[in-house]
Amino acid sequence: MPALPPSSLTNWWCDYSTEYAFMGFSYEVTACQSLSKLRSDFLDIRKTYNSRYIRMYGACDRAGDNDIVDAAWGAGIGVHALIWFGFDGTNQWMSRRNTLLGILHSNPKAKFVTRVLQFGSEPLFDGVLDPPVLAAQVTAAKANLSSLQIPVTISEMAYGYQERENDGAQQILDAVSLLDIHNLPFFSTLASTASKAWPIVLTDLNWFFDNGQGKKIYMSQNGWPSVTSDGVQPNSPSAVANVQNEHDYYTLLDSHCADFKTMPNGGVGWFWHIYSDEMEPGYGLLSTSGKLKFSPFAPKTSC
Repeated sequence: MPALPPSSLTNWWCDYSTEYAFMGFSYEVTACQSLSKLRSDFLDIRKTYNSRYIRMYGACDRAGDNDIVDAAWGAGIGVHALIWFGFDGTNQWMSRRNTLLGILHSNPKAKFVTRVLQFGSEPLFDGVLDPPVLAAQVTAAKANLSSLQIPVTISEMAYGYQERENDGAQQILDAVSLLDIHNLPFFSTLASTASKAWPIVLTDLNWFFDNGQGKKIYMSQNGWPSVTSDGVQPNSPSAVANVQNEHDYYTLLDSHCADFKTMPNGGVGWFWHIYSDEMEPGYGLLSTSGKLKFSPFAPKTSC
């Protein structure tokens, strides 16, 4: 990063066509990590694993978004920012939206680290808003952020769009600037072992290629769990959750770098969900003790 924020965003971001293969990690902020913790983790994510981005997950309601901007700037890493709806059906997301939009305008570094703003994590699948209402929120946020050149999307799996097809999901596909999609093949009814998951990954990607209007695609929530839990149960009796399969899913993704590069609309980038098991048990690259669950983890960022 330069010593001070530049005067213009011109030529700041790399072209979308260069953003394929490994992008970075989902990073949950529900624990309201301190600024020093964010700085340490973001530097590790950037320097150790060559990540380009953090994809935010969860919410910290102590107005910690300025800390995220600060830590991302210091680490030289971009952010897929997130307005978290949660699971309690309240309107707290509105204050989170207003706070984040305010920070994106007021913090001089924010537009230089924020690659995209996402509404929710599977908001269609969770039914948090009627699709036309959610589409209107996306459209309003795009207008709000137009001077900052920050695109707006939602973070959602293909099934979420398909499930709400008759309720107006097409309006969201029309409204979003790009596609942050979820690809979690462990939950497929066809799942078995991670090494056999590529056809499942492709099925969802092909749906977005066919329906995404040529928009850039990132697999923003994407992984394979090492354990099952109350919220992580397979839909196939053959699906296997263990560290070996988590490792094998990483190997599978990394082995398809050339495929991700040549996919439509400038290629597809993938995130690893999630940085640590402290955040989302079973999905982390790091265990709850902060140790690598498998090694090496050195995914390709180009090929």
